Amino acid sequence: MSIVKRFIAGAVCPRCAQMDAVRMYRDDEREYRECVKCGFEDSLRLDGRPDHEELETRVNQPRADKAPSASDAERDQVQVINFNPNPGQNRRDH
Repeated sequence: MSIVKRFIAGAVCPRCAQMDAVRMYRDDEREYRECVKCGFEDSLRLDGRPDHEELETRVNQPRADKAPSASDAERDQVQVINFNPNPGQNRRDH
């Protein structure tokens, strides 16, 4: 079976910014896109799962020194305040 590659109308290559130079094709588990001008290639899994596990960084890990979170009862007691910094600007005085 041959793979059918189709151009994506109006698509712009992320690398060279050429319009109408990106084509896409699929196999059983991935969708591919490639630029015929600069050779850019990219792919996505069709089931949406990431290709690799996320790298461990300080941003995606829980902090050890952070205080415990508020309980649901404490969160329910929060009062919302609307703040209008310049109340006179919204009125039109005649």
